[in-house]
Amino acid sequence: MNTQVSTTSEPTPTPAFDPDFPGEQPEAALRGLIKQIEIEKQMLRFSKFGQGEALALGLLLVNLATSRALPVAIDIRKPQHILFHVSLPGATPDNDAWIERKSRTTERYCEPSLLVGLRGRLGGGRLEDHGWFNQTLFASHGGAFPIHVNGTGFVATVTVSGLPQQEDHDLVVEALRVFLNQNP
Repeated sequence: MNTQVSTTSEPTPTPAFDPDFPGEQPEAALRGLIKQIEIEKQMLRFSKFGQGEALALGLLLVNLATSRALPVAIDIRKPQHILFHVSLPGATPDNDAWIERKSRTTERYCEPSLLVGLRGRLGGGRLEDHGWFNQTLFASHGGAFPIHVNGTGFVATVTVSGLPQQEDHDLVVEALRVFLNQNP
């Protein structure tokens, strides 16, 4: 019998964390996704953000979503002021309800809604399991991302709803990256 033992010690890759999977997952994967989103939040910052930027970002999201036939609703808002909202084919009124709750979460914590939910899972459980978390008003599911302006801070929220929460989040992040690369 000829057995070979590898002498190279390549690290075993950490599996990706799936925020929609209800079972046990490695904490290292959860911490890795949290770190990734924290980096995204630090990197995706604007020099200015007003109605013109909201329109351009919203139309960019519409183009990305329609080119992929994604059944999503898209929303960009400042506190108390909706700057952009659209419901694409296949989106439902439920998506608008999710937008309200995810946007409210991002506005409350000035954090991506997915990050709020993931941090709530550290140590086991979910944020929604705590009695103080009002699920009729807030949703700690991915898809809402804060708009930060350098030197000012949080000014608005961009939200997508209609896909699994990681995909909602990823679509927003993709659009922010494209927008910021085109508008440095």
